[in-house]
Amino acid sequence: MSWLPLAHALASRQDLPVPAWLFAWGASIVLIASFFALSAGWRTPRFEQPHSRPFGAGLSGALLSLPVQILCGAVGVLLFGFSIYAGFEGTVAPDRNFALTFIFVTCWLGFPFFSAIFGDLFRPFNPWRAIGRAVGAGFEAIAGQRAAHAAYPEWLGRWPAAIGLLAVVWLEVIYGSGGAILDPHVAAKAASVYTVYTLAMMAVFGAEKWCDRGEVFSVYFGMFGRLGLFGSRDGRLERRRPFSAATTWATVPGSAALVLASIATTSYDGASEGAFADAIEKVLGWVEPIGFSLTTSIRITDTLFLLLTYAGISLIYLLGVRGMRTIPGAPSVAKLRVGFAHTLIPIALAYLVAHYFSLFVFQGQAQFTYLLSDPLGTGTTDLFGTASAGVNYRVLTANAIWYVQVGALIVGHVLGLMLAHDRALVYWPDYRKATASQYWMLAVMVAFTCFGLYLLSVSNG
Repeated sequence: MSWLPLAHALASRQDLPVPAWLFAWGASIVLIASFFALSAGWRTPRFEQPHSRPFGAGLSGALLSLPVQILCGAVGVLLFGFSIYAGFEGTVAPDRNFALTFIFVTCWLGFPFFSAIFGDLFRPFNPWRAIGRAVGAGFEAIAGQRAAHAAYPEWLGRWPAAIGLLAVVWLEVIYGSGGAILDPHVAAKAASVYTVYTLAMMAVFGAEKWCDRGEVFSVYFGMFGRLGLFGSRDGRLERRRPFSAATTWATVPGSAALVLASIATTSYDGASEGAFADAIEKVLGWVEPIGFSLTTSIRITDTLFLLLTYAGISLIYLLGVRGMRTIPGAPSVAKLRVGFAHTLIPIALAYLVAHYFSLFVFQGQAQFTYLLSDPLGTGTTDLFGTASAGVNYRVLTANAIWYVQVGALIVGHVLGLMLAHDRALVYWPDYRKATASQYWMLAVMVAFTCFGLYLLSVSNG
């Protein structure tokens, strides 16, 4: 997040309490021990069937009532609209303007963290969904019939959201490289363009369909929401077994590409000023003499490394899938690729927590103190008397940050291994074959864990 260099640097830089390679060995041992524990004691699938308990009809009806939906949607539209206003009218200083921290920290990081616990929290507050549904209801009231929408191409699936995720990260991380920092005005302009695009797609395919398939934030946050405790089905809220809703998420084309993009973009952001720094500088020396400006050359180079990171992460996963194909009775590679994609969701979350947990804590202080009192950053308002407050970087010690990072990576990969083992028992009812297939996924999980720890150690060193 190049637009917050000070907060990002203070949130990540520290002296490692013990050598990173020792943590990598320890994490690998934990994964291997978990693998054998699953092999010995987990011999039937436990997440494939719905495990949920519906809320009472009264409570569900109240929480899902039309007035509540309108209220939540209005809150989302109001906050999003104000963020665009702050971006256009407020200071260009990124750390003093409400817009950037609210969009790229509070929402971009907060919704995945909390949705993974409680379920999809973004859906009721989604401003584009609220506008799309309101326009649809208005059309129906005036015309006396529902608006006719084009059939969404099923082969397209969630590919628009996967490509959109790369675009959002490109704007946040790469556009601001080379001195052309991502200022609030640019972010507000991008948000406005994205709003026009999203509402146009909703007009063509319908609000609900586009939110489920193509709207970047709905699909991205909803992916993490599949890990959470609460959801809704057939118009009724339910409490479900954690992680169980994730088993059906990847059946839509493009879902695997989305979760791999999540891991790759976080990895790239962590590596661009650490593990990849020397290589990026070397490639930049080849690109700039072609005739591009320095800023354009940096963006081209960074984009190339983002795509290479995505390709590398995808290759690791595909090698694991190809390896499972060698086990007798294995389904096709295409079915395995789709069938195990949901096992990467906890890993995507682990990477987010490991790389941005401290940034979220530090900038959260800014969000709810001086940015809330002086959202435009002009120094002329102090709505809540906290405009002069600062960020307390001592609220987290360096060692505490490191242990959270390592713990997040280990827990995320163990959960991924658990979901993979559970899915393997569906494809190979003989637990011995299922276990044999999971040696490949164990290798994938160990590779991701060591890669994540390496990125953190280089960035923090």
